[in-house]
Amino acid sequence: MNRIKRESASFRDPSGFVFYDDENVYRTLSESYRDDYEFFVSSGLKEVLTQSDLLVPFVETDNKWNFDNIYKVLKPLKIDPLSYPYEWCFSQLRDAALTTLAIQKTALGYGMTLKDASAFNIQFIGHRAVLIDVTSFEIYVPGRPWQAYKQFCQHFLCPLFLMAYRTPDFGHLQKHFIDGIPVDFTSGMLPLRTWFKFSALSHIHWHAGSQKQYQNTKRDIKSLSISKEKQILLVDNMISAIKSLHLKNHKTAWSHYYCETNYNDAAMLSKKQLVQAFTEKLILRKVVDFGANEGLFSRVFSQKKIITISPDIDPYAVEQNYRQACAEKDNYILPLVVDICNPSPALGWNNTERKPLLSRLNSDMALALALIHHLYIAHNLSFNQIASFFSACCRYLIIEFVPLTDSQTQRLVRTRRDNFGDYNETYFESSFQKHFILRRKEKVTDTERVLYLFEKKENADNE
Repeated sequence: MNRIKRESASFRDPSGFVFYDDENVYRTLSESYRDDYEFFVSSGLKEVLTQSDLLVPFVETDNKWNFDNIYKVLKPLKIDPLSYPYEWCFSQLRDAALTTLAIQKTALGYGMTLKDASAFNIQFIGHRAVLIDVTSFEIYVPGRPWQAYKQFCQHFLCPLFLMAYRTPDFGHLQKHFIDGIPVDFTSGMLPLRTWFKFSALSHIHWHAGSQKQYQNTKRDIKSLSISKEKQILLVDNMISAIKSLHLKNHKTAWSHYYCETNYNDAAMLSKKQLVQAFTEKLILRKVVDFGANEGLFSRVFSQKKIITISPDIDPYAVEQNYRQACAEKDNYILPLVVDICNPSPALGWNNTERKPLLSRLNSDMALALALIHHLYIAHNLSFNQIASFFSACCRYLIIEFVPLTDSQTQRLVRTRRDNFGDYNETYFESSFQKHFILRRKEKVTDTERVLYLFEKKENADNE
């Protein structure tokens, strides 16, 4: 029993808990959830959701741990890495919302309903959004309103409207509103023109007003009655509302990086060939491509069916990366909106409910292409700090050194008074070799840039 580690985020669920044992993940079902689960299986809902790739697949297993008051233990497919809503781009959150609504509509057709609609119950397998919480379902009671409606609005509709009508940067607000962005807050932040859009009016503005009304009345909202047919209409209405939301076309400094880079075709081909050559003999299961932009080099690995996390700070670049993954049906690449200089921290109850980003990104290999000059010059990080950071999250590292004479570096130093005397290849190599062993070093064709392959010292020493 000592090897068992309970998932800290599952304390909220009275129907069971998630735990880990020898790298496997399991979910317990309490005796109180027996009737709902048996109906979930016997009704055919489980089969239709798993076959439709809406629910993470799982199998039943023995309770070899002898947990008390446990009806059943399930072994679901383990999803690695885990990601959270505040790290998703607009279309990822949009697809997660549509997945949740598709599940609710299907469940109603089988005599069940979702009792909660948290965005944290959705995870991504590549480009596919799937529900991971089996205990979210309960037997539908005729006339009872959808109790998860408010939660759905706060976790999905509110951030989506803010991202569409204001800026996709509002997605980060979910770090501060871990239980969902309040509808009254959202109503106050949306522009005046949304009062003339029925979906915003009904699900945000009127919803915010009705919440205030019920706060000042003794009427029990549980006494309200709504038929199944009207609930299905509600779901259809929200699906239409979400599908009507789109990001404004907006060009940022990095969302069209590859169209404006100083690389010519020969240099870009050389860089791709070097990345492939550096990695062809390595056994890699998971790669993280820091500063991935639109994911050009991430696809070198995802196309080989290697799990590839593709983070970038620019939400528009991540949006393009995700849309391409969807178009290619790429189940191995996971684009994320991430600032590696300010990564997602541990959040929630006791700072353990949501795991910090860096603990979820630990990989066999990290890529840091066209990134070192941003970290050093724009963020004032030393080579020692940068090397220490990468040594904590990967075994192998492919990193590109961009010299001061490079035009992209010159863009960064143009307004700075520093002379950056320590920004040179010699100091770069000596700093990184404190943590890594240099395995390969090659110049990129038609550039002054150099590509390095490092291996972390402790791994190399153990071989």
